[in-house]
Amino acid sequence: MAIPVSLIEDAIGWRRQLHAQPELGYQEIKTSGWVAEQLRATGLQVHTGLGGTGVVGTLENGPGPAIGFRADMDALPITESGSPIWRSTQPGVMHACGHDGHTAMLVAAAKHLSATRRFSGTLHFVFQPAEENLGGARKMVADGLFELFPMAAIYGMHNWPGLPVGHMAINSGAMMASLDAFEITLHGKSCHAAMPENGADPVVAAAQLILALQTIPARRLSPLASAVVSITQINGGEAINVIPETVVLRGTLRCLQADVRAKVRKMIEAFVTTFTVPLGIEGRIEYLTDYPVTTNNAAEAQKVRQCALSLLPAENVHWEVNPSMASEDFACMLEACPGAYFWIGADGAIPSPPLHNAQYDFNDAMIGEGIALWSTLAEQLLPAS
Repeated sequence: MAIPVSLIEDAIGWRRQLHAQPELGYQEIKTSGWVAEQLRATGLQVHTGLGGTGVVGTLENGPGPAIGFRADMDALPITESGSPIWRSTQPGVMHACGHDGHTAMLVAAAKHLSATRRFSGTLHFVFQPAEENLGGARKMVADGLFELFPMAAIYGMHNWPGLPVGHMAINSGAMMASLDAFEITLHGKSCHAAMPENGADPVVAAAQLILALQTIPARRLSPLASAVVSITQINGGEAINVIPETVVLRGTLRCLQADVRAKVRKMIEAFVTTFTVPLGIEGRIEYLTDYPVTTNNAAEAQKVRQCALSLLPAENVHWEVNPSMASEDFACMLEACPGAYFWIGADGAIPSPPLHNAQYDFNDAMIGEGIALWSTLAEQLLPAS
């Protein structure tokens, strides 16, 4: 599909503008305002405020089913260390996951489809806030996304370092792991560091618990099951010569199968509440964020694959790849509506830095491909009568 060069150039400019002005989850005031303005100028019906700062633009063009395309808008609390001209102007905030590119591509696709109208049916362009660990997709669903905008299916696209530009990947089932972010509190008895016998040391308990949790994927699960338990934060203590009363651990659990996820959650809870008891430590766990496995509907995934094959060489369309153990809250939309989630390649001549890296910058060479994929998908799924 030929996308006008002028539109691609505009989208690159929008992407860089968004990159320079990143906003964290549920704070995407300027971003969502800009998206709504662009969609209205294109003639779409625009609904704002869904899920806090979410935007839905609707393009109707004759009889036919309705489908949705989704882009995420939020940035991450990371200080950018790269030096593009369009680098972040917001201290401690940057688009380190490419949501600037996702937003720009979907706005451009809406403009292109509004101009060409080679489809019959209804398109809902869903711009989601707070994908990064804040559950924006779930909030949009809870606020009535699929009741206000009924859809036969919804689709999500993400750039993917490690895959070359001009390639795409999709599975008939799981694409991304579930996420359970947790906080473990270990409560002991404070005492002088020189007299540990007078207290109950939560620091030692934390050290042993961290190692014990690693036996879950290593020794309690089949090697064929997929699970990752990671402790990412340890907080406790104030004075160097005092054993603290409390230590707090934070981390995540990732799984690719719902039954494994449920099993591992129970194991973690058992370790936290019983493993530390002989040490005189009380343990408790609280779950902070949870996303299900991002699981594609097989029929919808096959439709995306066929669309990609009409645009790209067959060897560039990757089917049934290894899922990622990272997580994506688009999973919450897929729980409520059939659909599919796919990756487009981000690596140019120089491989892209990984997602969530302070050196990451969206590869603008993807822009035209992304617009073409969205536009072709609309035309193939909603064929003109």
